[in-house]
Order: sequence, then structure tokens, then C-alpha cells
Amino acid sequence: MPNCPECAAKEKRKIQDRYEEETPEEDRGRDDLYKLFDQIEIPMKLDTATKHFICKRCGLYATREQVSDIRYKLNQREKTREDRQDDYLNWWQKSKKEKQEE
Repeated sequence: MPNCPECAAKEKRKIQDRYEEETPEEDRGRDDLYKLFDQIEIPMKLDTATKHFICKRCGLYATREQVSDIRYKLNQREKTREDRQDDYLNWWQKSKKEKQEE
């Protein structure tokens, strides 16, 4: 059974905030944080009649594809201002010929 993507994302944020508060910056490790994330289990129930998954915690009612789409959107990182500036700088530094090929 898949985990509820919305509830899992909320729990991950809580765990990350708590981890950053309790652990000094020099002792933080990505592996330690991922081990904490692996402990999150919020299984969804399958409604066999409609082939939809239901989260008993938040009430999410979705097909497997919709659950996958929600998980993808929640895991996508928003572009920061620095990312946009880097993209523009890369574009600016390309030759005119490379720009026309795009």
C-alpha cells in the first residue's frame, strides 16, 4: 500500500525542522535525515470497488496515478531566484548560433 503523499510530506517537514533544531549544523548528515524519513508510514486503504486509495488521516481519495502525480508535485523543488539567474547567465553566455538552435 502506498503512503499518503500529503501526510508524508507534512511529517517530513516536521521531522526536518526538529532535526535542524536539535542537531548542530556540523553534525548533520543527509543519511541520518533519510533514515528518519524511512520511518514514516501512513498507509492508504484501497477501495476495491472503485480502485481508489483512501487516506484515513486526511481524507485523500485518489487513484494510483493521482497519488503518483501528487507525490511528484510535492517532491519537486521550486526554482529559486538564484536558479533563474543561473539559467539566464548560461543562456547569455551561449553563442548566437546555439541560441537559434533552441
